Amino acid sequence: MGWLWAIIVGLVLGLIAKAIIPGRQHVPLWLTTILGMLGAIGGNAIARAAGVDATAGIDWWRHAFQVVAAVILVAIGDRVYMAMRGGRRRA
Repeated sequence: MGWLWAIIVGLVLGLIAKAIIPGRQHVPLWLTTILGMLGAIGGNAIARAAGVDATAGIDWWRHAFQVVAAVILVAIGDRVYMAMRGGRRRA
């Protein structure tokens, strides 16, 4: 069940990141989900290092770190994806 939640959270974070980044991203949905999952893991690590990983109530700081990490990873992932594809989009 943990993997299912990781995929769902990764999908949601990836889609939020794509909505925040200006312009059009060319990253496919499967890669967006993976980058969102990595953003969740990275955001959790940053929150743990900052000492705000376990607070009473909703962990707003942890979620903010996750979104920021996902935005950064999706932006970088989009550039790498387009560079590997030669900057062209398949019809």
